[in-house]
Amino acid sequence: MKNEVKKEILFDLQRTIDILGKKELKDKEELRILSNHAVEDVALHKDLDLISVTVLIYSIYKVLDCISPEDYDAMVSNLQDAHKHLSALNFGRYNKSVKHMYKIVRGCNAKVKLHFQDVMHAAKIKKGAILLGKGLSIGQAAGLMGLSNWDLQQYAGKTVTFDDGFDKVPAKKRLIDALNIFNIK
Repeated sequence: MKNEVKKEILFDLQRTIDILGKKELKDKEELRILSNHAVEDVALHKDLDLISVTVLIYSIYKVLDCISPEDYDAMVSNLQDAHKHLSALNFGRYNKSVKHMYKIVRGCNAKVKLHFQDVMHAAKIKKGAILLGKGLSIGQAAGLMGLSNWDLQQYAGKTVTFDDGFDKVPAKKRLIDALNIFNIK
């Protein structure tokens, strides 16, 4: 496992532990935000361990309301174990903890496979939007990411990423710069 991927997973696990550690009304919204952050990491790194944790966080977000108190406590305990074992580079025990968490989620909702597909689709769309920002057309970016143009257009239309790259320079300043370039007084 790459060191930067390990750091991302540890961050996501710790953040999930912090969110679930004390039950609050805002937990579900914070998990949604964390899940969106994790999807961006998936789009960047494309690592299977990172995908696994991202799908897990997204799945926890989706089933949080139906997890029993006993399973909730077991989930937090397994999150702590996974963090501890990954920090110690004990991948066998880390994987065992992640497996237990998936079992808890599946016990509440069998749609984990759909959550995996949702996360992967969102990661493809975000990566496609990055390609748009690099100058590719919507058709080219969608084709490279295996998406339809429509999927990418819906996301690109909601982002302000494309407005960020342009600095507004007053016309007078542009004219002065152009005249200086051509040595016209």
